[in-house]
Amino acid sequence: MMNATPASFQSVLDALLSDRKDFPRIYLQEFSDIGAPELKTLLEVWPRVKPSRKLTLLEELDALAEVDTLVSFDDVARALLTDPEPDVRTRAIRLLDECEDTKLIPSYLDMLRNDPNVGVRMEAASALNLFVDLGELDEIPEDLYHQVEDALLATAASEDDVRVRRAALESLGYSGRPEVVTLIESAFHRQDPNWQTSALVAMGRSADERWDDEVTRSLVHVDDRIRKAAVQAAGELSLQSARPILLKMLGEEEDALILSAVIWSLSQIGGEDVRTYLENILDQLEDGDDDQIAFLEEALDNLAFTEDLERFDLLAVDPDDDLSELAEADDKDE
Repeated sequence: MMNATPASFQSVLDALLSDRKDFPRIYLQEFSDIGAPELKTLLEVWPRVKPSRKLTLLEELDALAEVDTLVSFDDVARALLTDPEPDVRTRAIRLLDECEDTKLIPSYLDMLRNDPNVGVRMEAASALNLFVDLGELDEIPEDLYHQVEDALLATAASEDDVRVRRAALESLGYSGRPEVVTLIESAFHRQDPNWQTSALVAMGRSADERWDDEVTRSLVHVDDRIRKAAVQAAGELSLQSARPILLKMLGEEEDALILSAVIWSLSQIGGEDVRTYLENILDQLEDGDDDQIAFLEEALDNLAFTEDLERFDLLAVDPDDDLSELAEADDKDE
């Protein structure tokens, strides 16, 4: 999409400053890949925009980014990371949740350590999970990765607000550092369901089968927060042993959000009967809610992807195994 010309962008700014109740949604696209002149004029008028309008705009940009992969509001969000309003800073971080630019790391670390607002520190801790994941995949410089890990470990063990410490633990789930295992175990065995929930989030991100039993047991927990986190962790871990419980939950779970999580996790796990169950649910929704139908169709697409991976794994041959088998055959011939 072409950036708006200065003349047309002035219409966007006028609408932003207007007393009209709603900001025209047609203008949201104009903030995508914004040009330097337009960003400059936006920042000049930004202090005059009503606080409620600022937050609504950032929420609507975030919602648009969720459904339209072609838009990018990174430049706007970066510029607002230092906004005087903590709610604006929080939403700016959220708008950057898929941005892999390592230049964001120093800003996030500074906010995590020094921002006076709990919500901003918590959002910064959550945002750093992306860079922990990238660090484990060797996709960012090692020194930067260790800076992120060290900061999150320090936060998780600090006297900061408990919500910030829990967010740090969740982000550390991707880390392979041995200290993280101890942190997860400690959180999971607390009597606080919020800490148990965060531990399960970290388990789901760990790609570590050591947590299989804890996740499976938590699928039937009476607390909705713990049950939902366990369902999501089972999917992320592709936990085959969770399949029978999740299939049973399809017919028994009363919480709509948990039920959606069950459906998605089953699409990540795959295996016997899952496609039949999901297709039956879709058939029953044919005249129902369009959003539910779209979600089921997306889950079935994801299941197809999971099934393709399973077939690939079955067909994959380890060349080392072949060589060892040939060597054994040669020894027998001799």
